[in-house]
Amino acid sequence: MPASIQRTWKFMPPPCGSQTPASNAAAHVLKAGESSPLTSRVTDIATLANVADGTIYLYFKSKEDLLLSVFEEKMGHLITEASAALEDIQDPLERLRELAHYHFRQVRDHRAVAEVLSVELRLSNKFLREYRPTKLWEYLDLFGSAMREGQRLGLIREDIDTFVVMWAFFGAMDELGMQWVLLNRADRSRFELEAAADQVAEVFIRGLAVNR
Repeated sequence: MPASIQRTWKFMPPPCGSQTPASNAAAHVLKAGESSPLTSRVTDIATLANVADGTIYLYFKSKEDLLLSVFEEKMGHLITEASAALEDIQDPLERLRELAHYHFRQVRDHRAVAEVLSVELRLSNKFLREYRPTKLWEYLDLFGSAMREGQRLGLIREDIDTFVVMWAFFGAMDELGMQWVLLNRADRSRFELEAAADQVAEVFIRGLAVNR
């Protein structure tokens, strides 16, 4: 994690209520740049947060660092909530299905955040070249652990490389989610994410399962 982000967690007091610095930053960066957070100005974010530009730069080296901080916090929430959603599901294959539905629900219910996580960070050289996405790996392992358990129980083919398939599963959802985010409102209404979740999950489950 970049040093500026680490310092933020430790030293910057929550600007309002119980929000963390990244939560507050997320709200303002998303509001300042609904069309493209990476092209919005730090000045716009600072104005919305009612702080000086220098205050932003005191805790973030750049706007990319701020966006990475948003990514870390949002991924942490996704991991916690997805793990809770899986607690009562014993069948590993059904856990994979629920993960697909959970992922697409988050895209549907939090479109602006999804845009930052799935679209804007792809434009960041720092994210692509320097950042080690530890939280993303933790999220992916929810898929990987379900598949490994399925193999242990004899429900999933032993010849499956869970590393390859967890990335393929996530990649399919990420691409579909990105396409939905980029659609205009009218077209999004014709692209049912719940149906997409069913189809993606079914394709992978049929390919993974023994005797299915």
